[in-house]
Amino acid sequence: MSTEDPGSTIYFTLSIDGQDLGSFNGCEGLASTVEVEQRHEGGNNDFVWQLPTRVVFSNIRLTRPLTPDTTRVAAWISEVATGVTRPTAQISALRADGSLVARWGLMDVLPVSWTGPTLDPENPSVATEVLEIAHHGFTDAGAA
Repeated sequence: MSTEDPGSTIYFTLSIDGQDLGSFNGCEGLASTVEVEQRHEGGNNDFVWQLPTRVVFSNIRLTRPLTPDTTRVAAWISEVATGVTRPTAQISALRADGSLVARWGLMDVLPVSWTGPTLDPENPSVATEVLEIAHHGFTDAGAA
């Protein structure tokens, strides 16, 4: 039986073309779907061909409490206003001790949205931010 930490205290880091944008405590949307077209074979009523047509990648949402790294995210987003470039990115899942669990490389990354904190003195809570990014697929960054 393995004594390795099962990952209950994982956090994520994001880098865009090697520039570190900081750590995030939530990451969702690391997914892809292969769209399938069904073709019925003539004369064979018991068989349907499942033919792949394209791979679709979902947007990725990263969340964290507000940190000084927020300015790095804001700078990256404001670069889009001066012209869209689609850099590569890397998301790493790390244990609490900083050791690598897994890594995902992303091609042609684009910031889709950023949501900052709700600052309401009537409802004091942790100020959080959400960054949503789109991409054109995974690279071979591989797992640890």
